[in-house]
Amino acid sequence: MAEGGSQGSLVSGVAGRYATALFELAGDANAVDAVSADLDSFSAMLAESEDLRRLVGSPAFSAEEQTGAIKAVLAAAKISGIAANFIGLVASKRRLFALPGMITGYKALVAQAKGIVSAQVTLAEAPAQKRVDEIRAALAAVAGKDVDVEIKVDPALIGGLVVKMGSRMVDASLKTKLNSIRLAMKEVG
Repeated sequence: MAEGGSQGSLVSGVAGRYATALFELAGDANAVDAVSADLDSFSAMLAESEDLRRLVGSPAFSAEEQTGAIKAVLAAAKISGIAANFIGLVASKRRLFALPGMITGYKALVAQAKGIVSAQVTLAEAPAQKRVDEIRAALAAVAGKDVDVEIKVDPALIGGLVVKMGSRMVDASLKTKLNSIRLAMKEVG
């Protein structure tokens, strides 16, 4: 692959090696988007289920227990093919703890290959889909490319938003503004 050098800097470590292998396998099978959709489904399940997070993160389960449980979860979620085989392999190799990093690495490789910029937007409360679309459009205008927006919610921000895109970060949260005012008042007093 021509961009192999740039992939090394994009994803690294155990998770990076697995993510790169999965990306190459999915590319060879013309299934990059299908694998990505299956991994998104699994990530959503992971975010929603404390039990699944415990299964993935705990070293207390044997490889057989993890593999059996993961296969049942994948079957129930109708995740099959390359993604299911990959997750099963990861479980059998006792690497489930690194699976979230592998998924993140895979998504980064897909975004790079498609010329999509990733952005993380943190808001005080979950936004409506219209608001997410407006944020995506604004970031795409700034980046000059498609933007994959990951929304995070942090009530401590009070209001406003924090945007991280590549190495750039814009903090327009009320929490930061209030802290700046508090600091300025301390300097004056």
